[in-house]
Amino acid sequence: MCLICDRIKMIKEGTNPYFVKELNTGYAVIGDNQHFYGYTLFLYKHHGEMTELFQLDKAERAAFMEEMTLTAEAASRAFGAEKMNYELLGMGDAHLHWHLFPRRTGDIGDYGNKGKGPVWWYPMEKMYSDDNRPDEKNLAEMKAKLLAELEKLI
Repeated sequence: MCLICDRIKMIKEGTNPYFVKELNTGYAVIGDNQHFYGYTLFLYKHHGEMTELFQLDKAERAAFMEEMTLTAEAASRAFGAEKMNYELLGMGDAHLHWHLFPRRTGDIGDYGNKGKGPVWWYPMEKMYSDDNRPDEKNLAEMKAKLLAELEKLI
């Protein structure tokens, strides 16, 4: 089973502390690490042979993209983003899922091009440090903020 499927199983069992909301095509969750405050993921509900957007039928792809966009807008509003960054990668986990990064000036420090550039220019060991995990109180606040904004948009 892949990591995304494991997380979805936890959502279904009610044990995923990062789960925010189920939509028709996926699940909105807060990211485990929060160097980029408000980092959110949108996990496609289904795993299988369809690991690319172009493999989804047109209606499913449109619905998935629309719900990801709503989740990104909610994250932007909830967490005060100046700009949103979007990633749909999958070489690590070939299960469709979006990484949604609310961005702010200075969030990569002096890395990149004078502090500007994509999230991956920030060192991974710093981005995914356990020091960036929200505590229970902060996680609850983040989930409530994202859920409130999602509810306004849906």
